[in-house]
Order: sequence, then C-alpha cells, then structure tokens
Amino acid sequence: MKLWGGRFEKDLDRDVLEFTTSFGIDQRLWPVDIDGSIAHARMLGAQGILSAADSAGLVKALTELKQDIAEGKVVLDPNAEDVHSAIEVALNQKIGALSGRLHTARSRNDQVATDVRLYLRGQIDELRAELKELQTTLFETAEKHTTTVLSGMTHFQHAQPVSLAHHLLTYFWMLDRDLGRLADCRERMNLNPLGAAALAGTGFPLDRKATAKELGFAGPIPNSLDAVSDRDFIVEFLSAGSLIMMHYSRLCEELIIWSTPEFGFVELGDEVTTGSSIMPQKKNPDVAELIRGRVGQLYGNLMGALTMMKGLPLAYNRDMQEDKVYLFEGLDLVRVSTRMMNLMLQKASWKPERMAASLAGDFSNATDLADDLVRKGLPFREAHEVIGRLVRQSLETGVALEKMKLEDLKKCSSLFDEASLKVIPHLTVMNARISEGGAGVDAVKAQLQVAKTRLATK
Repeated sequence: MKLWGGRFEKDLDRDVLEFTTSFGIDQRLWPVDIDGSIAHARMLGAQGILSAADSAGLVKALTELKQDIAEGKVVLDPNAEDVHSAIEVALNQKIGALSGRLHTARSRNDQVATDVRLYLRGQIDELRAELKELQTTLFETAEKHTTTVLSGMTHFQHAQPVSLAHHLLTYFWMLDRDLGRLADCRERMNLNPLGAAALAGTGFPLDRKATAKELGFAGPIPNSLDAVSDRDFIVEFLSAGSLIMMHYSRLCEELIIWSTPEFGFVELGDEVTTGSSIMPQKKNPDVAELIRGRVGQLYGNLMGALTMMKGLPLAYNRDMQEDKVYLFEGLDLVRVSTRMMNLMLQKASWKPERMAASLAGDFSNATDLADDLVRKGLPFREAHEVIGRLVRQSLETGVALEKMKLEDLKKCSSLFDEASLKVIPHLTVMNARISEGGAGVDAVKAQLQVAKTRLATK
C-alpha cells in the first residue's frame, strides 16, 4: 500500500522503487514515529477534528502496535517505501479504515521532521551521558597522576615538564566544550514541526502547542515553511560530532605514539589491541587507529549534509531524504567511538618510570634557569642568550642541565649561585607553575576540583 497514487495509472518501476525507498535507513525511527502519531491523534480528538471515539481508538491501537513491534509480534514490511508507510500499513491491518483518519491535517513532511527531531534529541541525551562517562575516566586517571611527570611538547619537541594529570585534563575540558555544543544543539532543535503539514499549515484548527507539550518540545516552530525545510539541526549536530571525533583523534594519536617501544609511556590493554598474522611480537593499537581513521568519515557526513542543503529552494525536496544517511552514520560513529575511547583508557596501563626517564637531559628545565637569572636582575633576552650557550655547552660535554655543578653553570654566567641548582629538577620546574590552570601539583589539584564540579552538572 502506497500513501499516494490516485492520479497514477501505472505502477512505479521496480528499479525506481528500490532507488527511492528509504525503509532500510529510516526504520530506526519507528518508536518516535508512533509517539508523534499518538500525540497527533490525541490532539485531533481534543480539537473536535476527529470524534472522541475515533481519537481514542487510534491512540489505543497505536499504543498496542508500539508494544507489539517492540516484542516482535509485528514485523514492519521491509518492502515499504519508508518507515512511515510501513507503520500505516501495520495500523491498517490492525484496525482497518479507521487508520486512514490518522493522517488528517498531517503530511509526511512535518511527520518526518518531527520524527528526526525526536530521535536525535534522545540520541543526544544518550551521547552526552556517554561523554560524561569518558570524562569521568579521564578525571579518575588524572587524580592518580598529579606527580607523574613527562615533558609537555610544542612542535612535538620537549618544551616544559607537566604532569600526566595536567595532560589528560586537557581532553576533559575538550569534552566539556563538546557537551556544551551538544546541549546548545539540543535546545535549538527542540521545537515542534507538527502542524506545518506539507509546507503551508492546514485549514483544520490544530493545537500545535498541545502536541509540542506532549512530545516534550519547547513549543511549535513559528514558520510552517521553516518547519518542514529546516535541517540546520542535523548539520549542527554533525559539526559538533566532527569536533568530538577530532578531539578523539588527537588523543588516539598520542596513545599510538606513547605505546611504541621508543616511548613506552603506556601499554594498551589486550582487550583493545590486536596481533599480527606473521609477527608474533606485535601488539597493534587498532582501536585507536580506527577511530583516527574514521574521523574522515564523519567529516564526509558533515560535508554531505551541507552540500545536500546548499541549493535547495523552499520547502521540502526529496534530496532531504538523504539527511538521515548522513545523520545516522555520523551519530553511530560518534557514539561507538566514545564507548571505545572510554574502554581504551580504562584498560590502559601507564608507565610513570618511562615518562620520568624521558626527561633526562631534555632541556625542558632550561626556561627556569633563565627565569633564575631574571630574578637576579638580568633582562630576559640576555638571560635567554646565556641559557642558549649553556644548552650548547651541555650538548658538547654530554652533561645534562640537571647533572651540572655550580662551576659548570658559572662558565656561562657569574650570576648563578647555589640556589640556581635547586630550580633545575624537573618536578621542581613543574611545581613552579603556580598560576591558575598551570601544571604545578597544587594548581592541578585546584583544577581537579573545578572538573569535579563540572562532572556534577547535567
């Protein structure tokens, strides 16, 4: 059964039917489609557009149908044009001609727009909960490593020492911004398209506020053309999802590098790594590599959605059927990647001793020697030059800065004294970063308190 066809004499070509059908993609919308239909049927009865008996009959039948599908007692027709047609066919088989009254004052255009908003709203709520779990893992790991020192990098070169806690909390705050973007996206999309009908509204006296309230929307979309033609919320979600995946990719890159023998900062768990069919010694960070590789897929979904919408005149166009391909692929990818990131971090074994060893002779304590000279009255640019000569001396002699004696320092400046030797240890250098948000242990502990408060917020 098609939802249209009265003016057509010939059947749709089978190849065209296969080309245009969307059931394989949109079948996941069936629960929210029925929820929307229940709200619509109840409103039609309340407004006197349908009799109270017809409205109640539709609500009862739809409620039972939802339960039957959930329990597997009813299977939607996979040959249907879309999930909406499949549900209407199933409803017709259940209650006969009464099912035909459900579509009064409603088009598939506002029906689809409603379904996608309801579905994505629920998915955003679940994704945000998963992001919170990942944040918690980062937080709990950071709490254990406030004194685990490694070199912070710029240009992927050793720069200044930081703690593993400080490093991991960087990703905590990335996720915090991601959570904010998702919340903003959810708020903007949480408006009701129902009642816009095909594009211009309807002559029936609908109560759009009533269906909005029942479905948990903040209110109706003010403009009927906008209600059926807007897909900004999909683009916005895919944009937010792309940023999430970019953040994951950066962390995955570090985990991949840090798990190499040259670094040895972390060992990824057996649960998230694989071996080689020819090299028995291999332990490959496949999960991290796949997340890093699949970022491009989500970027493609975003570009596909943007390109789909860029030239569409108002209002609905069939091009927009493809929005769910981009949305569902992108959504599924972000959610599974979030769970995999959490699992990977939970199963990671950190190696503080290797991080500490990597600091030996790395010059990440050089800036603090320059600051020592500044405190003794030397302009910073001159102090910078002095320490540059000291670094060159270290390279030539093979004596690391932290191993130098006072006489070694004095070869470059007479201003050095016994106190200068005390600023060189890497842990001391790190703890000297006392500014808010800095890498010192006390500053990181204060940051952890702020992060703990953020975790407690919804």
